[in-house]
Amino acid sequence: MPDEKKSRYSEAQNRATQKYIRENLEEIKFRVKKGEKDKYKIAATEAGMSMAKFFLTAADEKIQRDKSESA
Repeated sequence: MPDEKKSRYSEAQNRATQKYIRENLEEIKFRVKKGEKDKYKIAATEAGMSMAKFFLTAADEKIQRDKSESA
């Protein structure tokens, strides 16, 4: 008998999550050279962040720094 994989979420929860994502979030994708992903993943882990949060924080810090320099 094949084992059925049981989801931790109900179908209604999944639909609600997908709707929230569609209506409230945007996706940014970019590529890095082979081998560089691990470097970023390690840095994010050491900072206690997900890779997404790590990149968002870095980008926000750069924007803020550039604003301060031009003021």
